[in-house]
Amino acid sequence: MSELILRPANEADIPALSKLGIDSFIEKFGHMYTPNDLATFLEEAHSPAALAAELANPGRLYRLAERDGALVGYCKLGLTCGFPEHARGQNVLELKQLYTAPGATGGGIGRALMDWAMDEFAARGTDEVQLSVWSGNDGAQRFYARYGFEKVADITFRVGEQLDEEFLFAKLL
Repeated sequence: MSELILRPANEADIPALSKLGIDSFIEKFGHMYTPNDLATFLEEAHSPAALAAELANPGRLYRLAERDGALVGYCKLGLTCGFPEHARGQNVLELKQLYTAPGATGGGIGRALMDWAMDEFAARGTDEVQLSVWSGNDGAQRFYARYGFEKVADITFRVGEQLDEEFLFAKLL
């Protein structure tokens, strides 16, 4: 397997980021939603316009994973506390997304991006990291547990008009 390269995102990456986000979300979760709810969410979260705004937001930090010149994953950090009502630390940041391309799971991409994220949190003096994960995504929950994350609350996540049951996972650093 060829080398995995991690690098910052830039405006030229928006079309590939949009495609990867849409393809990944549809593959993993698309069956859970009405066509209207899914389309609304994808437009709000993964359209080129939404990603341009996210990349321009100083409160967001992206890292891309490439293999053989193709985007195979990305990680998005929130440089503010996403769930202050559940914060236990003083400098709480959020892992907002960690996506791999469809069919690329298990190739070390998630691990490489997560290792980068944890190093980034440590470098910023973070004392707690939060993330949300769908209640039915056992694989992701196991992945985060390997990094020492534990469920701290039941929360919800909106996709269109549908509210999903999510878990808030957190780790004190």
